[in-house]
Amino acid sequence: MNDYSLAEFLIRIAPPLGRGALVSIQIALVAAVGAMVIGFITGLARLSPHWYVRLPFVVYVELFRSTSSLVQIFYFFYVLPLVGIKLDAFLTGTLVLSLNFGAYVSEVVRSAVQSVSPGQWQAGIALNMERGQIFRRIIFPQAVPVMLPALGNYALELLKATSLVSLITITELTFAGSQLVQFYGRPTTIYLAVFVIYLIMAMPLVALNNHLEKRAGGIWQGKVRNK
Repeated sequence: MNDYSLAEFLIRIAPPLGRGALVSIQIALVAAVGAMVIGFITGLARLSPHWYVRLPFVVYVELFRSTSSLVQIFYFFYVLPLVGIKLDAFLTGTLVLSLNFGAYVSEVVRSAVQSVSPGQWQAGIALNMERGQIFRRIIFPQAVPVMLPALGNYALELLKATSLVSLITITELTFAGSQLVQFYGRPTTIYLAVFVIYLIMAMPLVALNNHLEKRAGGIWQGKVRNK
C-alpha cells in the first residue's frame, strides 16, 4: 500500500479528503448561520434596560466563552444522552459550534451598537421617531460596518474549529486525514495535504475579511473627517 509514487498517492487520497472538506464546509456554513442568529439575538438582548432580560443571556455568554468548545462537544454528545437527550453527530457539532461562536458574535454586536454615538439616539428622538425606528434606520446601519471585520475573523476561526467535531467521529477533513493515516501510513504527506486544503478553503475568507477591514477603516475615517 505504501509503494505508490507521490503523484499516485495524492490522486488516491484526494477523493476522501475532498469529501471531508465538503463536510467541513457544510458544518461551517450551518454553524455560521446559527451563530449569527444566536449572536444578534443575544447581543441585542444584552442591551435591554431590564436586568431580568439580560441575565439569562449573560449566563449563556459567560458559560460558553469560559469553557472549552471541545468539552462542550463532548458533553452534548456523550453526557446529554444520559439524561434522555440524544442528538446525532452532525446536529451536535453544528449546534455546539453555533452556541460557542454565537456567544462571541453577541459581544461583537453589543459593542458595535454601543460604539454609535448617543447623539444619534437624540437625533432620532428629535425627529419624533420611535425607539425601534431609531435602531433600524439610524443605529444599526452605523453599527454594521463596525461588526464586519470581527465577524470575518470569527468566520475564519469557525472554519478551523470544524476539526473539533472529529471527536464525535464526523468524517470532516481532519478525521478523514486521520483515517487515511491509519490505513496508509505516510502521515507527513497526508497531513500536508490536509494543511493545504484548509489553506485553500480559508483563502476566500481571508480575502473577504481584508476587504471588510478596509471598508470599515474607510467608513471610520469618513466619520472622523465629518466630525
